[in-house]
Amino acid sequence: MSTVESLQLKEAKISEAVTLTSAAVEAVQELFAQQELEGYALRVFVQGGGCSGVQFGMSLENNIRDTDTIFDSQGVQVVVDNTSIDYWRGATIDFVDNGLEKGFKIDNPNPVSNGCGCGSNSSAASSDNCGDGSCGCN
Repeated sequence: MSTVESLQLKEAKISEAVTLTSAAVEAVQELFAQQELEGYALRVFVQGGGCSGVQFGMSLENNIRDTDTIFDSQGVQVVVDNTSIDYWRGATIDFVDNGLEKGFKIDNPNPVSNGCGCGSNSSAASSDNCGDGSCGCN
């Protein structure tokens, strides 16, 4: 396999890591414009915490490391570190503004816990039983 083919394969695999809906792209671009952030990207990451030991997070930043993976989603640069990429693979980021809730929503098909995030965004599975004490949630 040539270097070009290898890079194309890597890029295709990476582009499948995270999908931004049109609403999410618009919201991120709006944040960039409002805060006058040229040259910034949307960083997606995982960090320790929550019942499962993992919380999903996002930030706007311009500090891209050599080990980061960068890809384009409808004109928005998305950055993810090597540790986080497998947790995010297949995830979809949406932006919801329906009068009752407003903000980014992550739909992640990767199970990282028993289905209870204890109020944090640490579970890819439905957390229907959270709050009833069945998984240690208060």
